[in-house]
Amino acid sequence: MISDEEFLRIAVYMKQRYGIDLHQKKVIINGRLENRIKAEGFRSFGAFMDGVERDKSGRLEKMLVNVLTTNHTYFMREFEHFEYFKNIVLPWLKKRESARKDLRIWCGAASSGEEPYMIAMVMEDFFGLERGQWDKKLLATDLSTKVLQEAMAGVYNEEQLKNLPEQWKRHFFKATGGGQYQVTAELKNEVIFRQFNLMNPFPFKKKMHTVFLRNVMIYFDENTKRELVQKVYDILEPGGYFFIGTTETLDRSSTPFQIIQPSIFRKREGNG
Repeated sequence: MISDEEFLRIAVYMKQRYGIDLHQKKVIINGRLENRIKAEGFRSFGAFMDGVERDKSGRLEKMLVNVLTTNHTYFMREFEHFEYFKNIVLPWLKKRESARKDLRIWCGAASSGEEPYMIAMVMEDFFGLERGQWDKKLLATDLSTKVLQEAMAGVYNEEQLKNLPEQWKRHFFKATGGGQYQVTAELKNEVIFRQFNLMNPFPFKKKMHTVFLRNVMIYFDENTKRELVQKVYDILEPGGYFFIGTTETLDRSSTPFQIIQPSIFRKREGNG
């Protein structure tokens, strides 16, 4: 069983490096890590953390992050966001960017790929025959390399696809046997997957038109959340949209965003 001292060491490490607040999650840390630590040959959580800090390859740290970050997502999750994106955001962007035809969309919590592929499908559906004229590659990032590998593989089972419209399932997936389906090469080509820590400075050369950062801020304390929201605001184009999870909240008194709906926000048109 993890000691209080070992637990605090891991919690502080995750908070300082990744902004993830695990100070109330002692049982979860113990349950998720105990067997993995033994399998790696460490006799205690403290010895494991010594190993993490010594390991120049970063392999143990990567394992720690993959095990402690929860990844629960599915196709069509919080579908009202995709409806709003298709009916309000994309028509605005199509008009705004009619000359450049350059869309910059970022999904900052890509997990195992369902959300970025959903966004890409919505865009393909919206632009229809004009889709080839637009540069609309979507950037999809996550902290966990494990889920990013799953996302890049793009293989899902029947159960995972059950909520998708039948025509999307036929058009964007191909059956690979054994009840498995793989995202088509064409759709995969619309998504760029990268590993990224949200606590790091944002490296974008151009500002974004829309940012999806759904169901990730639940792991951050209020200060970390406020700083992250400000960073998102700063990298959005004027008029750009910001989507968070429907169970998440922003502090209405301090947020620089215009509140469109409880989980949809917008940077005012005149703000650079």
